Order: sequence, then structure tokens, then C-alpha cells
Amino acid sequence: MSVRVRFAPSPTGYVHIGSLRTALYDYLYAKKHDGKYVLRIEDTDRTRLVDDALDNLLEAVEWAGVMHDEGPVHNESGEMVQIGDKGPYVQSERLHIYRPYVDQLIDEGMLTTASVLKKIGCCS
Repeated sequence: MSVRVRFAPSPTGYVHIGSLRTALYDYLYAKKHDGKYVLRIEDTDRTRLVDDALDNLLEAVEWAGVMHDEGPVHNESGEMVQIGDKGPYVQSERLHIYRPYVDQLIDEGMLTTASVLKKIGCCS
């Protein structure tokens, strides 16, 4: 079995030493076990997003040398692109994956928070 670890920050502020420490621990664990270190961005709290927080995060991990195997990176032109074959790695870009399951739960009467989910654009 292959090891896959992920660091999943929310871009609601700028990187601090605690975030960088967590990223480093995940990175080192993955490398020690010949695994993959994945960066996934948890950006579903749309009301608290900070515009340049993701760029700040990418610059910080690049500066620290804590480079992930999969997830968003800056390309040579400085644009954000995603690397890896299990993306998208930005949570809000995955809503289309979850939508059928949310709709099924609503249709079966098993989900009572439909209005909240609709508010974030997760279901029909």
C-alpha cells in the first residue's frame, strides 16, 4: 500500500509558522515512506477567502522547499496550475463530483440541510 498524505489549508489568511510546520511534517512523512505529498486547497468558505492567500501559500512552500507531488503550483510564468492525476485539487472545483450524491441524499429525504448546500452551489 502506498502512502498518500495531504496538507489541506483554507485560503482564509496568510501562511503562518504552524501551517508551514504541518506541511513540513506531512512532506517528511511522505518522503520517508516513498509516498506522495498532496496539497489540496479547502476554499469552500467563500465568505472568508483572502484574495492572494493561495499565492502567498504557494510562495511560502516554494521558499521553504516543501514541494508537493500533486496540487496547485506556480508554473514558469507565475500562473497557478494543478499537477497530478487525481485533481482537481481545489475543493470548490470538485463540487460537480459531489453534486449527484447530494442530490440523491436530498431526493431520498436523507439530507435536511439542502438550503445550506444550495447556498454554496453544491446541489440543484
